[in-house]
Amino acid sequence: MRPKLRILWVLGAMLAGSSAIPAGAGERLIMRDNVYYVSGGVGEDSVERLNARARDFNLKLVFTLNEGNYLADVDVVIVDARGAKLIEHTADGPFFFAKLPAGQYSVTATNEGKAVTRKVMVGASNLRTEHFRWPANPQIDNTIPSWNEKK
Repeated sequence: MRPKLRILWVLGAMLAGSSAIPAGAGERLIMRDNVYYVSGGVGEDSVERLNARARDFNLKLVFTLNEGNYLADVDVVIVDARGAKLIEHTADGPFFFAKLPAGQYSVTATNEGKAVTRKVMVGASNLRTEHFRWPANPQIDNTIPSWNEKK
């Protein structure tokens, strides 16, 4: 599909009230109240598709363990400065992108019941990246051993 036709198709779908627009194989662009977002990043193809579209967003969230392992199934809630909940979503992968109106937001990311909340200021066009990290749970996480760890 040519770029102009794709843009028109996306705009038409938004105006028609569509809540999910294909963002590529595997990812779905979700639109709600003039805010749109997408998550994914499981596999190289998904990461490439998301990174290719990064310029369309102004907020990127990355979910990992402290050791660096990527996480999926992280619950994301984004609330605006007036307290209105704009986004409530379970991320399909370690990357979450959103296009929000410029302003300050409260972002809460929850992994296995452990919530991390922080205030985030986003501009109209620049991409703001926030990393959310949690400690590993040795009972279930496959972590990389430390070089200092004796066998």
